[in-house]
Amino acid sequence: MKKNYKESWVKLLFALVFVFGIGATYLIFSNETNVLEDNAPDDRLEIIEPDNTVSAQESILDSLSNLKLAYDVAIFEKTALSKELELERKNIENLMDIIKASKNPSTEQIKIFRKQLSDLKTSLDEKVAEINKLKSQNKNLLTEIESQNEVMYKQKAENDTLISKQKKLESTLKDASKLSLGNFKVTALNEKSSGKEQETTKAKNTDKLKISFSVNGNSVAKTGKRVYYIQVLDQKNTVLGENKLIEFGNDKALVYSFLVGVDYQGKMANVYGVLNNELAKFKKGTYFVNFFDKQEIMGSSSITLE
Repeated sequence: MKKNYKESWVKLLFALVFVFGIGATYLIFSNETNVLEDNAPDDRLEIIEPDNTVSAQESILDSLSNLKLAYDVAIFEKTALSKELELERKNIENLMDIIKASKNPSTEQIKIFRKQLSDLKTSLDEKVAEINKLKSQNKNLLTEIESQNEVMYKQKAENDTLISKQKKLESTLKDASKLSLGNFKVTALNEKSSGKEQETTKAKNTDKLKISFSVNGNSVAKTGKRVYYIQVLDQKNTVLGENKLIEFGNDKALVYSFLVGVDYQGKMANVYGVLNNELAKFKKGTYFVNFFDKQEIMGSSSITLE
């Protein structure tokens, strides 16, 4: 009886221990589960994978380097935009220096660099479009100028032809309007005490030389007073008479003996002048007489005195 009682007590004690162990295990497991749940990552958070900033930095630098070359080509065109292009090329160089100096740039810095690169590309595209437009305008303008030059060249050639014809016509009219001289003659005269003049061939009897010529008629020539220059030379080529010098304003000059004037009215006129040798008697020998219309010699004659 005592033995059965002891066994029952042992069984009861074992049952309590078993129940208590299960309860403790449950509590421990429950706490660990709550802890794991509290420490577990929230699936609702955005997982951002970081960019490769080093590769992006090198890519931007390469693009800027190529863009700088493009600016060099545009500047080489030497247009009105060259100054602006040079300024923007300098901005590229400054940006490249900034990027190279940046160590491990942040994602935000990379975005700024890319934005600046894009702006520079856009600006270049706009400038290139404007340069092409200017080149097209210049080409059209050059074509127009060449066309105008061709017209002007033809016009100049026509004008030169007209001027040449006009000069020839003026020269022809000038030649045609000139009065020609003729019938050149030199006569030695001896003046008697009665005043009567008599021709002579003797030097000792010669008191004066009468020099005459005729002015031929010309319907084209202008009418009015004309002056002719007479030059008388002795045996030593000394100019007798007034021996005056006249300059004609074209580096030409003439020493003459006396003047002869005529009022030309479109018809032939006979003209003469007289040379008195007041300083000395006429000497033996030949005297030469030249007739001038200004600086142009119109004819000549001579006389020999015995």
